[in-house]
Amino acid sequence: MKAFSSLREIKNQISAGQTSCRDLVVYYLQNIESNRHLGAFLEVYAQDALQRAEQIDQKIQAGSAGRLAGAVIGIKDVFCYADHPLQCASQILDGFRSQFTATAIQRLLEEDAIIIGRQNCDEFAMGSSCENSSFGPVRNALDPELVPGGSSGGSAVAVQADMCLISIGSDTGGSVRQPAAFCGIKGLKPSYSRISRHGLAAYASSFDCVGILAKNIEDIALCLEIMAGADEYDSTVSSTEVPRYSQMLDFDRKSKIVYIEETVNSDKLQPEVKELFFEQLDWLRTQGHEIKSIHIPLLNYILPVYYILTTAEASSNLARYDGVRYGFRAKQNTHANKSVNQLIEMYKKSRSEGFGAEVKRRILLGTFVLSADYYDAYYTKAQKIRRLLKDETDKILNDNDFIVMPTTPTTAFKIGAHAQDPVQMYLEDLYTVQANVVGIPAISVPIGKDKAGMPIGFQIMTGIFKEAELLAFSNYLLENK
Repeated sequence: MKAFSSLREIKNQISAGQTSCRDLVVYYLQNIESNRHLGAFLEVYAQDALQRAEQIDQKIQAGSAGRLAGAVIGIKDVFCYADHPLQCASQILDGFRSQFTATAIQRLLEEDAIIIGRQNCDEFAMGSSCENSSFGPVRNALDPELVPGGSSGGSAVAVQADMCLISIGSDTGGSVRQPAAFCGIKGLKPSYSRISRHGLAAYASSFDCVGILAKNIEDIALCLEIMAGADEYDSTVSSTEVPRYSQMLDFDRKSKIVYIEETVNSDKLQPEVKELFFEQLDWLRTQGHEIKSIHIPLLNYILPVYYILTTAEASSNLARYDGVRYGFRAKQNTHANKSVNQLIEMYKKSRSEGFGAEVKRRILLGTFVLSADYYDAYYTKAQKIRRLLKDETDKILNDNDFIVMPTTPTTAFKIGAHAQDPVQMYLEDLYTVQANVVGIPAISVPIGKDKAGMPIGFQIMTGIFKEAELLAFSNYLLENK
């Protein structure tokens, strides 16, 4: 069976009797097996997927199948899926099985999507390279010596290497867009609150978003319109009406587009990425779009703001993993006194042994900035700057249609290259965190490759809840370039 590039193509093949949902699942299972060395999947639901495929084939024959019939989807190991394991690529949740299904995943299932497995990621979605998983790193299918980006690295590689049609990831600071750029596919982070977070394991609750990785914009648009919308289980989700994104992909107007001087003048920007970025702007200019540069001096503070606030929220969110009620529990010294001290020792040992180095680093940083002596100096000040950044970004988007910038400062780097330098790793989020800090939608689309043949991503951002315009413009850019 050949590789499919879209759900539309699959549906046409099914309608013509040339394939079936069961055939598709068999095909993807074979690809997963042959690409095990990439480490994209932590668990494959082979029997579940085959059984569900047969049921959906019957629904197709009866004319009652949902909009996602034929879509084989992988989910990042941060989403609850009833009666299936959830580990967040961590030992701290060893043995835990979800008791319910995340709202976003449930809505896909109700439209007859087939979930083929859970995908590897940085532990608790904390990372920019997918090296922090307690189950080993994920490898880029184009060059297994290179990282795929993170934290949704397994999700990106699964689409890249044709192990599923679509992946559902999470994006807290670029975790969908950065691996999409490194793997040469498309990745969307919608507006904050556009998709319910119910059933998504929390990292930083005011930043976390459900994201979508796919080979084309139409499939992203369809999944978004299915997953988005109000949810009684999530008080933070927006009740704003959900458009039919997949029916709104035509783009026939001239746009006002801005890029930020501080992003393209960074000494961290790889020359080939910068060159292709400006080539893309030149092409847009020839098509009649207005292009101009702007300054946002506060952008120099965006990474510190992001890491102060997300680590603070992580410190709070991850306090629930204590080894008492579920998951990993460290073995106790049987000679210890049965007292409060023994309980505290169990907490300490379970969390020390169950969490990986990067997660512990971020918990400690977050606990530090929330401490009484430093709360105002760091956390309160970061919240104020976050508000200023939001106001400035909103002002820009009130007068312009899109903000564009490179998705990442570099192309994919070697596994282990930044292992001893966390700050260098954090700099890989330089261009993606703005959308999460201010809550606007953003997408990464591929625009070319560097001299080594590794993909380069182009990031587009727009105003909150303007996903329809963002998807239509992205589709226009890809179809006409």
